[in-house]
Amino acid sequence: MTLVERGPYTLKAIRLLLAILSAALCACATDQVSRAEHAELLASVRALRAENARIESRLEAMEADLKGARPAPRPAAASPKTAPSSASGSTSAAPTASRDDVPALTVVKMKPKKESAPRLSTEVEVVEPPVAIVDELAPAVELPADAPDATENAFLEQQYLLGVDALKTGNPEGGIAQLQQFAREWPKHPRADNALYYAAVGLMAAREFKDAETLLEQAIRQYPAGDATLDSMMKLADCRSRLNRQADARATWEKIVATYPGTQAATLAQSRLASASQKE
Repeated sequence: MTLVERGPYTLKAIRLLLAILSAALCACATDQVSRAEHAELLASVRALRAENARIESRLEAMEADLKGARPAPRPAAASPKTAPSSASGSTSAAPTASRDDVPALTVVKMKPKKESAPRLSTEVEVVEPPVAIVDELAPAVELPADAPDATENAFLEQQYLLGVDALKTGNPEGGIAQLQQFAREWPKHPRADNALYYAAVGLMAAREFKDAETLLEQAIRQYPAGDATLDSMMKLADCRSRLNRQADARATWEKIVATYPGTQAATLAQSRLASASQKE
């Protein structure tokens, strides 16, 4: 609140104060107070009254000037929740919008749109390639001339199984001969390395360790990537140990451990090496 806005109340308070002070001065003018002091106090009261009158007139003039210079209030813009103010001569300011006038906003969580997989066209018919193109490609996938056909392959598989069965049924000589012939006549057959391995096993059962060693070395040399190579190396080490060639046997076991780490054969070879060291 400015001095102008509280002017009337301030003037009334000053007048009341002066009246009280004047009454107090009159009451205090007893015989104990000198006439000079009384006169001085009265002069002060008159000076205060004159100053009060001057201030009152000045305040009234300032109020008049402010009323003449104050611009007319602008009409407040109508809001959705506030009615427009009436066009009156009131100088009160337009009420400010409170927080309750702000509309509440709803939080909406947007989810990504799920798009289905594009449909594949099934209108195109699957057509077999022309015979001419098949004939052109056929020579590129032809088997070697000496490769057995389906009938012959079934016969060779039967011959291999006959040799293995002969070893199991107590005819080691017949089984060894059958398997050796199979490996000799069909060295490119997938069973050729297995035929040499089982023939060597039959020879070891007959205590023909030197001949068994020869077949095992042949199987390892001719079929290094065959599925019988690791077993052939283990049997080869056993043959050399039986032939009292411990250094060769140890070299074979060490090669198994280094070449096939983590396998069951490597674990067995490691134990054989430990046993050989204890015997020495």
